[in-house]
This record gives sequence, C-alpha cells and structure tokens, in this order.
Amino acid sequence: MIRHIGQKIMNGENLSRDEAMGLTEIDSGSIPELLSVSNKVARHYRGFRLELCSIMNARSGKCSEDCKFCAQSGRYHTGAKIYPVAAKEEVLKQAVSMERAGAKRFSLVTSGRGISERDLDAVLNALELLKRETGLELCASLGLIDGNKARMLKDAGLSMYHHNLETSPDFYSRICTTHTYQDRVDTINAARKADLRVCAGGIIGLGETFAQRVDMALEIRRLGVDSVPVNFLNPIPGTPLQDIPAPAPLTLLHTLAVFRLILPEAVIRLCGGRKTGLRRLQPLAFWAGADGVMIGDYLTTGGEDLEQDLQLFRDMGFIF
Repeated sequence: MIRHIGQKIMNGENLSRDEAMGLTEIDSGSIPELLSVSNKVARHYRGFRLELCSIMNARSGKCSEDCKFCAQSGRYHTGAKIYPVAAKEEVLKQAVSMERAGAKRFSLVTSGRGISERDLDAVLNALELLKRETGLELCASLGLIDGNKARMLKDAGLSMYHHNLETSPDFYSRICTTHTYQDRVDTINAARKADLRVCAGGIIGLGETFAQRVDMALEIRRLGVDSVPVNFLNPIPGTPLQDIPAPAPLTLLHTLAVFRLILPEAVIRLCGGRKTGLRRLQPLAFWAGADGVMIGDYLTTGGEDLEQDLQLFRDMGFIF
C-alpha cells in the first residue's frame, strides 16, 4: 500500500483523506518503509535543496490572546521578555548575521492579535532597509491582517507572510478562544490576494489526534500554502499546556512523512521544538520529507548550535 501511494503521488495525484488515514494506522515496523517513500516523494518534487530561514522576535510579550501553548500571552505567567518593536538598525544587524550564516529567508515576528498602525510603520521601514542592504527574501508574522496591510507589506518588499493555522478546524477552539479559526483563514486569504506567498503550518503535540493532524494538512493543501512550518510543542512553564505529554519521536517522524505525502510540492519546514521533540532522531526528519529548516533561535526558546546544524545538513547531502 505505501509504495503504491508514493507512486500515485509522484504521478501527480493527490492523497485522499481515506488514504492518509490508512497511513496513520500503520504499525511501527512499517514506518521505515513510509520514510523511504516520503523521502522519494520529497526528492522527486523538491530535489536536494534545503531552504534555511531565520526569525527575529521583533516585539515580545503582552499578547491579548489566550493561545494555550504560547509563552507570550499576557494571560499567563511565563517570564517571557516584554519589549516594543525593535529599531530598524537592530533588525538589520541580526538579519545580516543570519544571512552570513546561510539563511535565505528572514522573518520579523511581532506578538499580539494584530499590529497597530504605528508598529506597522516601524516594520515597513525595517523591511525597506533590509531590502536595500541584504539579499534575503523577507517574511513577516504580524498576527491577523487585512488586505490593505498585506498590500503595504508587499510594497515594502515582503515576499511571504507567515500565519499558522496551529491545528485542525475542529480542535482549534480547544487551543484558543479569543479569535476564531476562520480569522486565521481570512488572514491567509488576504495575504494571497495581495500576491504574497504564504507560510502556514502548525504545532504537533497540543493534545490533538493523528486524524486532526491529517485534517490540518488537508486544510493547508486546500488553502494553497507554499511553505509549511512544522513545530513540535515545547511545553512552556506557566502555560495551560505545561504538563502535556509529548508524542514519541517516532510518532513525530510518522506525522512528518504523512504531511509530505499530503503536501508533495510544498516546503515542509522544521521549526520550533525539533531538538526536544525529535531528540536523536532529528536527522531522520529530513528523510521523512522535510526540505526546509529554521536556524538560530526561536521566539522565546533557544535554537540549535548553528555549526552543528550546518554540518548535519552537509553530511546528509543537502545543498543550501
């Protein structure tokens, strides 16, 4: 069954929900075969190029929303740093540093439900500076936006807007109640209408079922998303999910492989929690189908050692 599905996908056909659900039910002894097939699909559609990106937490803390996984929600006591939008000179310094390290994309991330006009002006000025002074592809994650803000970002040099779905439609209200799943979909559609590429994925390990992970991936496919960041929950003390049990590393690899087969042409990007979630199995994530990775630090947690990351990518034969 697994090899038949792989060939079907390489022939240009979509994986159905029933087929995806069948893949979720395989036993652990069949996972190596699944990884082999998902790797072939990834190489068929994506080659051996690994896309490196980096983010900057350009405004931190005091978010009004109640996302149960997030260290930056003002509703929880997590010890997360609180500061306003970074000066454009500080943004440029970090962007140049990450470009020298090998990043091709750089994203400005701000906490909050959305972004105020004043903070948006600061971000636009920073984007224009980065466009002049670096060769980076520019991304941003500024919360909920409308079409007007999306067009302003596009005009300032933005190429991709990031806004995660986080989880499946039917699980979302268990994770956040201060805005809706449809609000997130509307933001993705606004970005696409402004001719921005879209980066939208989610978090694995929020308490969702494997079927709900499949539904999230199918929704991502339906929305025509270009880049899919896959995060593995790193529970933050002080948040409602601080004590949630983590999925086993093999389960995370299983999930990545199914995502690749549902989304054969998208960038599948390893992001937050890859070290703590995958542990020593992290290299296998690239055989499961990942072809993008975030380097450097995350929003409120540290990232991998950069030189060790780059050596791993070279050892696995990737071009970046």
